Amino acid sequence: MAKFKVTDHFMVPEHTILEPKEAEGVLKQYKIIRDQLPKIKQSDPCIRALEAKGDNTDQGRIVRIRRKSDTAGEAIAYRVIIEG
Repeated sequence: MAKFKVTDHFMVPEHTILEPKEAEGVLKQYKIIRDQLPKIKQSDPCIRALEAKGDNTDQGRIVRIRRKSDTAGEAIAYRVIIEG
């Protein structure tokens, strides 16, 4: 039986780990601190897929999530990785 790759499913939005400089820019743009972002666990299937790909998924890293939107075209959300 072939393994299911969660990131290939059409309902799963694109997840990208931000570089530290880019993450600081996002925090500055929205005038927030890292703890004010919504959380995503390291055990989330998309985060585990990024880790398997070789991305750094340490706690505190920020993830950009791009979703397709019928009204806006594209919706971008940010999450901070936490333990779990």
